[in-house]
Amino acid sequence: MAQWTSAVGAAQLARQLQAQQPRPAGPGTRKPPAYRALADGIRLLVLEGRVPVAARLPAERELALALTVSRTTVAAAYEALRTEGFLESRRGAGSWTAVPAGNPLPARGLEPLPPETLGSLIDLGCAALPAPEPWLTRSVQGALEELPPYAHTHGDYPAGLPALRATLAERYTARGIPTMPEQIMVTTGAMGAIDAICHLFAGRGERIAVESPSYANILQLMREAGARLVPVAMSEGLGSWDLGRWRQVLRDAAPRLAYVVADFHNPTGALADEDQRRRLVEAARAAGTVLVVDETMTELHLDDGVEMPRPVCAFDPAGSTVLTVGSASKAFWAGMRIGWVRAAPDVIRSLVAARAYADLGTPVLEQLGVNWLMRTGGWEEAVGLRRAQARENRDALVAAVRRELPEWEFEVPKGGLTLWVRTGGLSGSRLAEAGERVGVRVPSGPRFGVDGAFEGYVRLPFTVGGPVADEAAARLAAAARLVESGLGGGAEPLRTFVA
Repeated sequence: MAQWTSAVGAAQLARQLQAQQPRPAGPGTRKPPAYRALADGIRLLVLEGRVPVAARLPAERELALALTVSRTTVAAAYEALRTEGFLESRRGAGSWTAVPAGNPLPARGLEPLPPETLGSLIDLGCAALPAPEPWLTRSVQGALEELPPYAHTHGDYPAGLPALRATLAERYTARGIPTMPEQIMVTTGAMGAIDAICHLFAGRGERIAVESPSYANILQLMREAGARLVPVAMSEGLGSWDLGRWRQVLRDAAPRLAYVVADFHNPTGALADEDQRRRLVEAARAAGTVLVVDETMTELHLDDGVEMPRPVCAFDPAGSTVLTVGSASKAFWAGMRIGWVRAAPDVIRSLVAARAYADLGTPVLEQLGVNWLMRTGGWEEAVGLRRAQARENRDALVAAVRRELPEWEFEVPKGGLTLWVRTGGLSGSRLAEAGERVGVRVPSGPRFGVDGAFEGYVRLPFTVGGPVADEAAARLAAAARLVESGLGGGAEPLRTFVA
């Protein structure tokens, strides 16, 4: 019986391997043999979770043809991986990826580290900040006061609590987009919202157009749903969308869905202007594509004088083309797992009906907490604290990285929670691996792309400030020196890898 649970095609694996930048040769070091470079490349893909554990690899002959190398090279690489515990094989069943005994399975998203590990490892993987107290405590207290009437019901509200739906509708209306409560569904975070949308609109094998780069966890969610991702390159810098590319992809690929982050894009921090928003909605409508707009960062403008464009849904007020997703997780606290969708009433009804086979509804107490915040003005106070903390952290991290790694390049965004950094020709995957050795966890650029793109980048979130930001930058510089010396990607398996 075969021990693999999925398969990686030769062409796909070749693209991922060829996108990797080779490890720089340190002074006096020799270029590794071809089989060793190939084994290291596959091992990196497994450690980063971009090739799943228990995935069947191509046959030696197939991969050799795809890479235009000898079959002997592939055979030697596979043998090295078997020796190190990263590959298992059985005659007649092929070869599949593994991790050595004692290593935790790599995750494929950007899950936060357990709190107990944070003393020894600086976590730059998760773009989330601590709760803005005292507002979390006050919201829970307010929710408890309003809970008794709901406790006398069954507690299942598939569309969300009517009170919170009404509050969210009023907030959209105040932003200039008339909205009824029937146009709102409350979800378990933004991930829950997008998961529901993907299952309703994009069945297995459907195309979904995505920005390139884009938010890693959403890309993985879509892959797990069986979608075929169609990347659309962003403009250089913070200019956001290239509308010429978007029109071409929407016209030629005819994707069922398109996913975009218009406000302080994750990971680049770009802010789409009003004309780009209008033109993208027009292009999506003409192509028959449903446009999913992620607004989770929209309230996190950090600099004074930032003029926010109108929401994307302002150019589709009925909600027939644009589905808007919001969340309390980034603007307030990641532990408050409340998200929502704004769409046409018939779309909301379909999403609610499909939810009966998923999670049935979102926790009542947390919905009451968010509603209390938004009704009392606590939300604005809490978001103000969040902006101040993120701004302070951003400025500290920018200064530290410029001091420790002056050859790294980036533009400072005016909002959001992330810095998208070009690493001076170093491999982001090897930096992530070396970072684990020196005590800093950083996600590499390929996590935010499709099939190995952005190897020369890392994403740095505004989650640490002050002396911790200084220490994080110092550890990143140490990781960069390891990679430059050729010691950042050896054959010894990591024992503390957490993706």
